Amino acid sequence: MGKLLAIDGLNIVRRVYEASPEPDSDLKASIALRHAFSSFRNVLEAHAPTHVLAAFDYGGQTWRHALYPRYREHRAPMPSVLREALPEFQERLTRAGVHVAMLPEVEADDVVATCVMRWLRENRGEAIVATTDKDLHALIAHGALVWDHFKNEWHDDAWVRSKFGVAPELLHDLLALMGDATDGVPGVSKVGMKTAARLLNAYGGLDAVMAGAGILMTPLGERLRAEREILYLSRQLVQLKTDVRLGVTWKMLAYDAT
Repeated sequence: MGKLLAIDGLNIVRRVYEASPEPDSDLKASIALRHAFSSFRNVLEAHAPTHVLAAFDYGGQTWRHALYPRYREHRAPMPSVLREALPEFQERLTRAGVHVAMLPEVEADDVVATCVMRWLRENRGEAIVATTDKDLHALIAHGALVWDHFKNEWHDDAWVRSKFGVAPELLHDLLALMGDATDGVPGVSKVGMKTAARLLNAYGGLDAVMAGAGILMTPLGERLRAEREILYLSRQLVQLKTDVRLGVTWKMLAYDAT
């Protein structure tokens, strides 16, 4: 059986870059990308995959912006010095045998999710996602494992339940209810993680929450009813797209460490 390693490329690059308190500069970008390349190499050595995909955001508008123009409107843009240095970094990854994927109108998360789900549906073996992105933890519900490179720890079903208070298959419903300020996902007003987890564990998915808690004559029930449309929009925004046309074959993703 094979082993797929899907790497959330910018997740590693930006965390390494932002770990330095120095002001933005070409030198900072160069040093950060050198360390990021070492991080990629360490992840590859640690997991010895048979197949590798490193996904990066293409940039610009995505299908989520088409649904909700305010999506990510408050997120700080990537520093220009880092953005300009990325192509050379990605070429270096390619020379090292890592297939780099960037597709217009979708995010790296969608590329990773599509690749991982296709791998698992074809029963090709283990699937590992290298990321700290909470959205991608939903793939654990389908049999993937998440590797946090920065903490050197595995994230599995038990980790998600401990961290978020719900099973992995309810993670996107949780994020829809509570919203995500980082991505500008609105969610339901005054609903945080604990309340969202309590609702989902009591009723089930969003439809069940709306059928149950949504008829309660309480302030929470009133907000759920009043914000029903934005809740379901939020659910669409946090949903991972798993039908992206990747334009790759498994042979193209084959990795040989030698």
